Amino acid sequence: MSTLPPCPKCNSEYTYEDGTQLICPECAHEWSASGDAEAASDDVVKKDSVGNILQDGDTVTVIKDLKVKGSSLVVKVGTKVKNIRLCDGDHDIDCKIDGIGAMKLKSEFVRKV
Repeated sequence: MSTLPPCPKCNSEYTYEDGTQLICPECAHEWSASGDAEAASDDVVKKDSVGNILQDGDTVTVIKDLKVKGSSLVVKVGTKVKNIRLCDGDHDIDCKIDGIGAMKLKSEFVRKV
């Protein structure tokens, strides 16, 4: 009987093989059975419209008028957004804008201050 390594994300011992991938049923993390490209795939760098690297807590400026879906509000050009949080997905910035509230933005429409 072969022993599989524990999950590198949550240390669960209940990992299983699916083809060439190892999968953790507790946190749904998938990684290569060889373990070579594992570290590079987890860290994705988010960049703003001009190529600056974004981090949690940065302050950014909106570079284009953005309509707020489901509302008649507009986020104007030059609006400063403080203390951003990076997240996964198409809209990769989670933030709170004064006068509008919590929303998600795409990094291609902001510039780091």
